[in-house]
Amino acid sequence: MRSILFAAAAVVASVVAGPVLAQGKELKIGVIYDLTGAFAAGGSNASYLGTKYAIDMINERGGVEGYRIKPVYADAQSKADVAINEAERLLNQEKVDMLMGVFSSAHCVPMAQKADQSKRFMWANVCVASAVLKDKNLRYVFRAQVHSDQFGAASCDFLKEQSKARLGKEPRDLKVAIIYEDGPYGAGVASGNEATCKQNGIQIALKEGYAATSPDLSSLVTKLKRARPDVILHTGYNPDITLFLRQSREQGLKWSALIGHGAGYGQFDKLYATFKDDANFIYNVDPVAAQLLDPKSLAPGLGAVTAEMIKRYKADVKSDEVPPHVSMGFNQSWIFFTDVLPRAIKKYGGVDAEALRQAALETDIPVGGTIQGYGVKFFPPGTQMSGQNERSSPVVMQYAGNDTFVVWPSAIKTLDPVLPLPKGHTYAP
Repeated sequence: MRSILFAAAAVVASVVAGPVLAQGKELKIGVIYDLTGAFAAGGSNASYLGTKYAIDMINERGGVEGYRIKPVYADAQSKADVAINEAERLLNQEKVDMLMGVFSSAHCVPMAQKADQSKRFMWANVCVASAVLKDKNLRYVFRAQVHSDQFGAASCDFLKEQSKARLGKEPRDLKVAIIYEDGPYGAGVASGNEATCKQNGIQIALKEGYAATSPDLSSLVTKLKRARPDVILHTGYNPDITLFLRQSREQGLKWSALIGHGAGYGQFDKLYATFKDDANFIYNVDPVAAQLLDPKSLAPGLGAVTAEMIKRYKADVKSDEVPPHVSMGFNQSWIFFTDVLPRAIKKYGGVDAEALRQAALETDIPVGGTIQGYGVKFFPPGTQMSGQNERSSPVVMQYAGNDTFVVWPSAIKTLDPVLPLPKGHTYAP
């Protein structure tokens, strides 16, 4: 079966075809994720698996232009200091050619600066904080992933579009609360929430951050009860989201809609395992999970690539629920291996940081050319978001009946949103 899928994907992966490895060349990649600690279950482990599948599949096809991919995996343990130490170890002791991966934006921001200062190439797969690249003018760091300003904007644009039709309120009469873990990830999304909601004329009843490691969020819940927002926009990881939902239930906090933004909200199986039906109808803003897209809307062969990724994940995890982080880890890796790396080798002579940088700057993948649907073209040096994919875009998804549906943008939705929460739901007003 696997060989059949690979054959179907040949048109997409032709640039990596050819099993000739006689030269014994290799690209040594330091792959950093949180395999233990709080972030592991919040999406990092799923991201790692997606990245691993891409590397395995490329090597099974013979590598890239005579180069075999040699990953050196490192566990950041959900700790920023460990992440930085591991990056230094990989660069200086393991002598990797480049860095890849990174789940937490709090790890990604300093790591990107360190890699760039060392003139070493870094390909960021999952971390979303705009602060990783914004106004930094980094030369050797690239990210095809969506960034946090886009996350924050998407939920407020969705509300502007749906407010009158679904909630019976003009956007100017709609009240939202913005709550977030106060690291670069949460603060970045919250900033995007605030800017776009204000631009859309939506009232901001409360904006407040908290430490992701906080053992008690009851005071935040009390403030939300006083503010009485229609919609809560929340950015957090898995443990703090669980704590927030539990204490909200205990204190009787109600809302018409709860919109999360990736990370812990991308792990619906974890939320459902804890809250059962109370977790239904939560929204999540994220790059779309590839299996939710119609393969016919993508470049030929990408549907088969997605199918192989899903098959491997289900076999490893023994679960039918495939979080979007698997697609994130896989997609960014696949883009690098099938587009950037072949050009670096063939056109720029190798896999050094300068060759990889030049190759990345020439990436020009149209919409529909990746398994997550969006295209890839990087903002050039000298621009505010240099190194960021200008064609990336998130979607708004909603969980219902232990399933996931795309509800925005309307052009690609697979189901109409349930808004407000149905009567009888634990959190419904």
